Amino acid sequence: MTPSRALLALALLTASGRAADHRVSNPAEIAAAAKKAAPGDTLIMANSAWTDAKIVFEAEGLEGRPITLRAETPGQVTLSGQSVLRFSGKYLVVDGLRFEGCNGPEDVCEFRTKSDRHATFSRLTNCTFIDCNPPDAKTTTRWVSIYGSDNRVDHCYLAGKTNQGTTLVVWLEKEPVRQRIDRNHFGPRPRLKVNGGETIRVGDSATSQVPARCIVEENLFEGCSGEVEIVSNKSCENVYRHNTFRRCEGALTMRHGHACTVEGNFFFGEGQPNTGGVRVIDAGHRVLNNYFADLGGEKTRAALCLMNGIVNSKPNGYFQVRNAVIAFNTFVNCRETFVLGFANEGGTLPPEDSVFANNLVSSPHGPLARIDTPLRRCTWPGNLFFGAASGLPADLTLLEADPKLAQDSTGLWRPSEGSPTLAAATGDFSWLTGDLDGQPRGAKKDIGADQRSDAPMPHRPLTAADAGPAWRPKSSAP
Repeated sequence: MTPSRALLALALLTASGRAADHRVSNPAEIAAAAKKAAPGDTLIMANSAWTDAKIVFEAEGLEGRPITLRAETPGQVTLSGQSVLRFSGKYLVVDGLRFEGCNGPEDVCEFRTKSDRHATFSRLTNCTFIDCNPPDAKTTTRWVSIYGSDNRVDHCYLAGKTNQGTTLVVWLEKEPVRQRIDRNHFGPRPRLKVNGGETIRVGDSATSQVPARCIVEENLFEGCSGEVEIVSNKSCENVYRHNTFRRCEGALTMRHGHACTVEGNFFFGEGQPNTGGVRVIDAGHRVLNNYFADLGGEKTRAALCLMNGIVNSKPNGYFQVRNAVIAFNTFVNCRETFVLGFANEGGTLPPEDSVFANNLVSSPHGPLARIDTPLRRCTWPGNLFFGAASGLPADLTLLEADPKLAQDSTGLWRPSEGSPTLAAATGDFSWLTGDLDGQPRGAKKDIGADQRSDAPMPHRPLTAADAGPAWRPKSSAP
């Protein structure tokens, strides 16, 4: 090849690989532009009010070169009325859209365009969903329905849902879907007064034994009080970590499925009635390094509730709690701290073969552990209880002493110098290498969620400044 032909070939290759922008101003233009879009291209939606827009975005990007549908200016493309978004394909990004006042009878946003055409390796980011409710509150809709696999929803704000239906749902297939939900701000959702008011649901009863392997992390939940289940886990091997719950009248609930991890979350009730923590059902769950403070809930809305199981339970019933690990958590001033063996809908099988280890419990409200049904073969090493009566059998060994807690500059209660919790943990937990804040735990571990350390703290309670869209004025967040 001559030098001139080589240069021409290089120029053509460079031109063919250059990303292009496609300006679009209506749903038909989006569909047409998506058909001819190449990996790396961007479809730019014109700033305006898009009313009753039925958007279908189908395309095939590549890893590192996604095809993006975004607002011309983040937050200035407002979708309302009967507007919906459907997208499918690979390596897609939807960015900066504002769904507000959508009132149709369908789900607002779905990671699919047809029942058999889903999105994979795709992302919904930097968007808002506000007051998107049909006229009849009994109409069931979801704001975000995630299909496919390996997708992400991040830095979105969702608030004001008043009709039936979960705010955000992960729908499962037969194989792990590995969805990631992170850095979102879930704002107020008032009481629905019937079932179906969850903020997040991962799976359903029919797929509850599927290993979904989703991650829900670093989200802020404020006033999410639609029903008793703020987050409803209905699948296996999911991770819920580093989330912050404020004034939420309900609990993070392991409703169906097994082997999930709940770690490093902050639950702040601020003294409000019905505010809860974690509810455990089924086998193999781990609840580690969580912080529970000033929760006003009782029974299934206690700071920690372990349910009874039903003999030969149906898939939508209650499976027995077995092999749970409840360890290194801190509970401060909660109305009911532990409610164990709680009977519901005919449940007679109490939690069994579980470990409650190195938890710090301090509250004037007692008993600190309410045992409705005697547990089977459960152990209690290294726990410190202080304040009210423990409520535990007299033959259990507990450290009952003032933990000498002091509030830090953020209001968190932490053990101070000379606390009996320091280096007092019991048992081999060498696999637990960090604490609530992400600080390292050495060989001599402290009781409770906090390891006393001068190391940097990569995790802390989230505020509105830490989650949701970058373009949304944080002063307008509740």
